[in-house]
Amino acid sequence: MAEKKRPAKKGESSLKTLKALLEFAKPYKHLFLPAMILALISVAATLYAPILIGKGVDVIIGRDNVDFDALIPIMIKLGVLISVSALSQWLMTLCTNKITYNIVRDLRIKAFDKLTRLPLSYIDSHPHGDLISRVITDVEQISDGLLMGFAQLFTGICTIVGTLVFMLTINFKITMVVVLITPLSLFVARFVSGNTYKLFHKQSVARGELTDLVEEMTGNRKTVSAFSYEQEAQRRFDDANKELSKISVKAIFFSSLTNPTTRFVNGLVYTGVGIFGAFSAFSGAITVGQLSSFLTYANQYTKPFNEISGVITELQGALASASRVFSLIAEKQETADSENAIELAHPDGTVDVNNVSFSYIPDRPLIESFELHVKKGERTAIVGPTGCGKTTIINLLMRFYDVDKGSICVSGQDIRNITRSSLRSTYAMVLQETWLKTATVRENIAYGKPDATDEEVVAAAKAAYCHSFIKRLPQGYDTVISDSYATLSAGQKQLLCIARVMLCVPEMLILDEATSSIDTRTEILVQNAFAKLMKGRTSFIIAHRLSTIKEADTIIVMKQGHIIEQGDHKSLMRKNGFYAELYNSQFGET
Repeated sequence: MAEKKRPAKKGESSLKTLKALLEFAKPYKHLFLPAMILALISVAATLYAPILIGKGVDVIIGRDNVDFDALIPIMIKLGVLISVSALSQWLMTLCTNKITYNIVRDLRIKAFDKLTRLPLSYIDSHPHGDLISRVITDVEQISDGLLMGFAQLFTGICTIVGTLVFMLTINFKITMVVVLITPLSLFVARFVSGNTYKLFHKQSVARGELTDLVEEMTGNRKTVSAFSYEQEAQRRFDDANKELSKISVKAIFFSSLTNPTTRFVNGLVYTGVGIFGAFSAFSGAITVGQLSSFLTYANQYTKPFNEISGVITELQGALASASRVFSLIAEKQETADSENAIELAHPDGTVDVNNVSFSYIPDRPLIESFELHVKKGERTAIVGPTGCGKTTIINLLMRFYDVDKGSICVSGQDIRNITRSSLRSTYAMVLQETWLKTATVRENIAYGKPDATDEEVVAAAKAAYCHSFIKRLPQGYDTVISDSYATLSAGQKQLLCIARVMLCVPEMLILDEATSSIDTRTEILVQNAFAKLMKGRTSFIIAHRLSTIKEADTIIVMKQGHIIEQGDHKSLMRKNGFYAELYNSQFGET
């Protein structure tokens, strides 16, 4: 019997995430050595300063006992040390900042690249706001944690080690007092870090859910307003916001314990050094100047524990965010093209769907034993009730999803043996959902053909009947628009999407409710333009308005994933079957 895999513990998960993060630091390891050297120089200069201060104290103690000849060189050395320490600290910060921002840049690139390679099934099944939060907000959290971590860990560790060395050179017994109290700081750091990682991870998840909700509400504001959903939206937002606030308060509570608890330990160290050092000074074991140096070192020794505890807290937040980013990066990406995949350079326009079965959810069949054979230049319309699988067929033709069974062939080649880029470039799609990128009108029309000339763009716009309203925009074809551009109507946005297709002139065409947002008069004009475009080209048309497909060569009637009728408009009407029923329900008997 196979051994059941043990789930990773919290500490193991943090360590795994940290190792993955350090992998991104490897390309910049050449910056670590200069940073360490500069940290050592800065710390050494800072730690030597109390020695000079102690000597300065010794030469001014006593009435009429100020030795200016000895004091001036000490002050000059102290000024040089402070300058060297400041310069080294500045240069070290430059190195650590460069390391951090390069890591974060690479991480964001990797995360975004993975988004472009994930299968459509993953994008469809995950909240978009949460994905945005991972790539933007979580990566920014990592940046904040690393910035503090690199700078303070380097100097903190060096300061602790260096301070111990300098204290040992002054007095061994007093140094032992400091060392014996140190474990309290370690205990505090462990206690705080042990409780923050889980809470910061929950905080990142809650933040992603809130981002998704805001994105949902702002992206669909018209629908929200049309259904008077504002109060319910506000309630959902309040619930999500309260949950985030509750988790954040707990996370901040534990992280805020760091400063007061470590300061309490610092007070114990300082008190111990002061009492023990005072008795040592009374007995003549150390001078007053050396006691002054020791008290300064006691502060310097405990300060890094404060900083490192704070760093650990920040790192816990960074690691919690990093775990979400790495979980995205680790997702299985879209199946790669096979090694022997061919480039479909000159498709002949034939499409064969052979005994195809497919379902989005394994135990809920959708497409079953689907057969379709389309000849070059044929216009094939796919109709049927909502949910029958019309758009799914298009997803399979474009290989947004792979079939579970059977095969789809284009030009006699199984599409799984064709590179995705060359397969998709043979089609041009106009979907019911419009999408415009944030760019000029010209760039939006030329989306599929960036090297198109201005004359070609204008010709495509005229063919799609959108040239006239484009000219009325503030800067014409140079007007910057986006998917949420309020000045354009839904129909105008659809016409711009149609103009994209008019510009590309593809070998095959897919129209999925392409004229659904266009008024009847413009629809007639666009249908005429499409008729010219489709001439000699294989075309697939999905339409609920059956008047738009009467001229199709073949009409496929689907129901529950199966073809139940097939033929042209006249033959299907003569059969007086399901298609005739659909048609008559829209237009009445003819």
